Amino acid sequence: MTDQKERSTIVLFSGDLDKAIAAYIIANGAAAYDREVTIFHTFWGLNLLRKNELVQTKKGFLEKMFGKMMPRGADKMGLSKMNFGGMGPKMIKRVMNKHNVQTLPQLVDMAQEQGVKLVACTMTMDLLGLKEDELIDGLDYAGVAAYLADAEQSNHNLFI
Repeated sequence: MTDQKERSTIVLFSGDLDKAIAAYIIANGAAAYDREVTIFHTFWGLNLLRKNELVQTKKGFLEKMFGKMMPRGADKMGLSKMNFGGMGPKMIKRVMNKHNVQTLPQLVDMAQEQGVKLVACTMTMDLLGLKEDELIDGLDYAGVAAYLADAEQSNHNLFI
């Protein structure tokens, strides 16, 4: 009998700060337990992977508009509930700091350090006009077929 690592896959569809934090806490916990982990970022979950700074790329009008309307990076995401015009994220970050909980950017860095496979959905990138240059380094780029292949081998699958 061969020893195979347990595997977890997470689809991060949401662009909400609290949901992304939950996804990354679960991913880091699973990786700490020596599981192979994949997070497939699609639709609004892709915003987490955007670089904080503006990257000049050639885009059409609608692609430019999407880029301006969507949050740029983990520090710009709002809460799913109690956003309070942007005050909610500041409050939750303060509470997290008080309780020594890592920030979302720190959780992303930790995931990469632990070998969590971070995948950006190429179909969604095309739909929203996102380019590889606009996303953080160290990502894989794939479509739904690659996600399904990972999920098929997984013992644990979440949709957030």
